[in-house]
Amino acid sequence: MIKVSVMYPNSDGSTFDMDYYLTKHIPMVGQKLGAALKSATVERGLSGMTPGSAPVYRVVCHLGFDSVGAFESSFGPHAAEILADIPKYTNTLPTVQVSEVKL
Repeated sequence: MIKVSVMYPNSDGSTFDMDYYLTKHIPMVGQKLGAALKSATVERGLSGMTPGSAPVYRVVCHLGFDSVGAFESSFGPHAAEILADIPKYTNTLPTVQVSEVKL
């Protein structure tokens, strides 16, 4: 299994509209990626390692796929539209990592 992690940094002045993200963006991503998308989770950062410290990431989204090829072939045709939606819910650019799930 492949996990695509989309991590939105928690920096000074950053904003994030969680309602829009959950009710508009993620459903649109799911519709565009179709059956290739096997799972999706959204996490809101609460703190860093030290209790009460700010989280490194404001929001982290994990998308599951059977393979890198499945991700690339489903995301590629819709990349421009999905990426163009980012300014509607945040003023930051996410960090993206593609990982192979080992456990």
